[in-house]
Amino acid sequence: QVRLVESGGGSVQAGGSLTLSCAYSGYTYNYYLCWFRQAPGKEREGVGTMNIGADVTSYADSVKGRFTISRDSTKNILYIQMNSLKPEDTALYYCAAGSSIRWEWKLFASEYTYWGQGTQVTVSS
Repeated sequence: QVRLVESGGGSVQAGGSLTLSCAYSGYTYNYYLCWFRQAPGKEREGVGTMNIGADVTSYADSVKGRFTISRDSTKNILYIQMNSLKPEDTALYYCAAGSSIRWEWKLFASEYTYWGQGTQVTVSS
């Protein structure tokens, strides 16, 4: 069982920055931890993922160069630093964990087993 708790959401103006945190617990050896987001009326979108065994990250094209995933292994916290935020980044952001991730499907929600409750990010123009 893996538990995930997101925090750090809020409201920011376009061009601003925000950092979200995901505190994870349980057996996560060689898991993938992924950030997803879902805007009203839209499908859940994978934003970026990290294999915490290898510290390898991968990002969606829509956020590449603006968002950075990192983690503090001593505190079991996954971060996503979001810069140059746009109104279209407004969504509920989720942290998810999965152990048997097919690389080509690494940003698909169906690959992930455990989910946090989400934290809202609102970017105003």
